[in-house]
Amino acid sequence: MRIAVATEGLRVAAHFGRCPRYTIADLVDGELKDRHVVENPGHAPGRIPMFLHEQGVAVIIAGGMGQRAQVLFDEMGIEQIIGATGTVDEVLTSCMLGTLEGGESLCTHGEGHGDGHGPGEGHGDCSHS
Repeated sequence: MRIAVATEGLRVAAHFGRCPRYTIADLVDGELKDRHVVENPGHAPGRIPMFLHEQGVAVIIAGGMGQRAQVLFDEMGIEQIIGATGTVDEVLTSCMLGTLEGGESLCTHGEGHGDGHGPGEGHGDCSHS
C-alpha cells in the first residue's frame, strides 16, 4: 500500500493542498519501504488528487483537507486520514503499526472546505495492509 503524507519540514502539514512536499512510502508486509519525497505540483482544483493517484497512492494523510478534495479522493479510491499531527516519522510508524487514527480537520483557512471526516465516518484510520 502506498501512503502519502502532506509534509512541511519534518512534520505533517496542517493542510494537504498547501504543503510544500509529500512524503511517499510503501507499506509492504508490515514494513515501510521505498520512502521518498516529492514536491507539491501546485494547488489548483483537482491537480493534487490526480497527481497522487498517478503516483499510485492509496492513502493520503494530512492535518486538514477541504470537502471538495475529499470527494475527489473518494472518486479515485484514495482513503483520507485527516486530523493527523506530529512528525512524518511518527505518523508513518503509527500507520505501519495500524494505530493511526484521524480526527477533526485542522484546515481553518477559509470557506468551502468543510469539517472533514473523523473516525467512524469512513475516513480516519490506517489499519489495513
